[in-house]
Amino acid sequence: MTTEEKQHFKTIIEEEIEKLSDEVLAIQKALYPKKGEGPSDKVAHLNFKLDQSIHIQRYEEANKRLNRLKHAYLKIDSPQYGICKECEEPIPMERLRLMPESMYCVACMEELGL
Repeated sequence: MTTEEKQHFKTIIEEEIEKLSDEVLAIQKALYPKKGEGPSDKVAHLNFKLDQSIHIQRYEEANKRLNRLKHAYLKIDSPQYGICKECEEPIPMERLRLMPESMYCVACMEELGL
């Protein structure tokens, strides 16, 4: 992978980290409303609880991806970035463009059941 390609992926990762960080903050605000902003009646409370479970799931997924992106950002200048951890072959550029935090190629992911 060339230096220019790594810089391109670094930019993509930075943008994704910023976007996900904003999303995590927005979800946290939705999970924990300020005093007086919560549901006012029983039906609203039930809807709030339903929404809250969805927010928790979104929060967990966003946080996991955020951590993977941060890890990839720290690794991007190393020779291991873009190399599959299993087969040690280069991960296709198309995959890295979609998921710059990828640690495995598609074949190894399927073989490992990830």
